[in-house]
Amino acid sequence: MYAVFKRELFSFLSSMVAYITIAVFLLVSGLLLWFFPDTSLLEYGYADLSGYFSLVPYLFMFLIPAITMRSFAEERREGTYELLVTKPITLWQIVLAKYLSSLTLVLFALIPTLVYYFSVSRLGFPEGNVDTGAVIGSYVGLFLLGSSFTAIGIFSSALTKNQIISFVIAAALCAFAFLGFDYSSQILSLQYIETTITNLGINAHYLSISRGVLDTRDLIYFITFASLFLLATQLIMGGKR
Repeated sequence: MYAVFKRELFSFLSSMVAYITIAVFLLVSGLLLWFFPDTSLLEYGYADLSGYFSLVPYLFMFLIPAITMRSFAEERREGTYELLVTKPITLWQIVLAKYLSSLTLVLFALIPTLVYYFSVSRLGFPEGNVDTGAVIGSYVGLFLLGSSFTAIGIFSSALTKNQIISFVIAAALCAFAFLGFDYSSQILSLQYIETTITNLGINAHYLSISRGVLDTRDLIYFITFASLFLLATQLIMGGKR
């Protein structure tokens, strides 16, 4: 499994697409935080990163599908998937290796954003006047959100040989998983079970962790969510052998 993980990661890192995708993510997130009038921290006037963490999930809806779209789609298009499954490795290990390599890239994209925390901490008055607990919770939430979106992306890549179609499917599924249940809960006929429906979506659990409180129910939700999509990916790829 490690060999597949390493091959996938090196393949990503040897491609300009990965660097361009991460660079665009960092550029846009930086512009949103510091320059765009409606979201700028300088305009807001407070050392508070909560607005930034509320925007990143929307960037993830495009960043992560761009990272995962090639995972299985490219293998199938180039005919290398058949060679891969002949190796002494289970299909589940192949799926997991591709998932972990993509998730590692998501982590690579997140790490540079830590500079925002240190910058805001220095700009605060008094210096260091930032809710560190909430920031840590938000980063944990972003990582768990990224893990769920990555599982969706891997699943979408297994559905088609076309990387663009894979990207579109993944972006749509990520958007629905994050926002769809919130909107569904607001439908008049479903108001009496609004909380239950809202809790089925990712957003409710992401917001919970972002407050700095790590609830085991939220952890179980994210682990279960990602696992279901990875198992579905295994079933799909197993049927294509």
